[in-house]
Amino acid sequence: MKYTTLPNTDIKVSKICLGTMTFGNQNTEAEGHAQLNYAVEHGVNFIDTAELYPVPATAETSGRTSEIIGTWLKHQKREALVVASKIAGTGDYTAHIRTTGFTAASIREAVNLELKRLQTDYIDLYQLHWPERETNTFGVRDYSHNPNDPWTDNFREVLEALDQVKKEGKIRQIGLSNEKAWGTMRYLEESKNNNLPRPVTIQNAYSLLNRVFEGDMAEVSIRENIGLLVYSPMAFGVLSGKYIKGIEGQKARLHLFPRFARYSSQQATEATKQYLQLAENNGLTLAQMALAFVNQRRFVTGNIIGATSVNQLKENIDSINLTLNTELMQQIDAIHAKIPNPAP
Repeated sequence: MKYTTLPNTDIKVSKICLGTMTFGNQNTEAEGHAQLNYAVEHGVNFIDTAELYPVPATAETSGRTSEIIGTWLKHQKREALVVASKIAGTGDYTAHIRTTGFTAASIREAVNLELKRLQTDYIDLYQLHWPERETNTFGVRDYSHNPNDPWTDNFREVLEALDQVKKEGKIRQIGLSNEKAWGTMRYLEESKNNNLPRPVTIQNAYSLLNRVFEGDMAEVSIRENIGLLVYSPMAFGVLSGKYIKGIEGQKARLHLFPRFARYSSQQATEATKQYLQLAENNGLTLAQMALAFVNQRRFVTGNIIGATSVNQLKENIDSINLTLNTELMQQIDAIHAKIPNPAP
């Protein structure tokens, strides 16, 4: 395993982070524990969850993922692990959790409930799952301003609320997720001007099929030292090549949940075919190439991999030992130039 630190901290984290959003839906508690054990045995010390999980989110399953982690975590050496979680943003998708947004009361409630589920006294990295304001997230390519958006600027108030729970020792660091360049800079501005907690990471989608982060956010990440925690590096399993080859099986994520079609457009499918051919021409699986590509990007602090079986998990973790050479990276960029960001 390779390790880095959460930017501007002394918190050491594995470059591969275990994503857990399948625990409690696609994976049972026993399967979740088996994945956690395997990951830790192979050097992973960084675990990511959210109050929303598992996905798809429902009122019946909300928080179940963290509960599964909690029944495992209570038997572990807590200080050896880095646990990240998130408070859900507002919207119809999360109305079963709360409708009050990132208020001081909702942040406190969310942290306290998550601590109880995780059976721990603190969360190492606490993230805002997505912005409250209307902006282009979750597959929306371009920003379109809505002058009637009811959101009002509350960046300072959110940081003040997080500062309070941080001072109480319930969280160690804060991060963003699904955030854009403007929102990220506003949080940094309020942090600097008011001596408030500074976001150390941003968790956004990034993969061979979605390199949108390489626009403004890559510069923000590098110049402001905010590390990217990559989610969906395998594009919901599309970048395993199993859908192209027709070997996915009926338990594959896109069969179980067909509405998750972010990475299944005609352009994304064509790009996947070309990446698959490139990988095989170089003696690699597409999964190996896709994950190694993410692992070696300069702005990446952690690559959040998820799996539904230990066999998948093994291949994902083993990607840390692979480095793509300059020629192969140039060939990847050539495909990207022809079919740029087909799944934003």
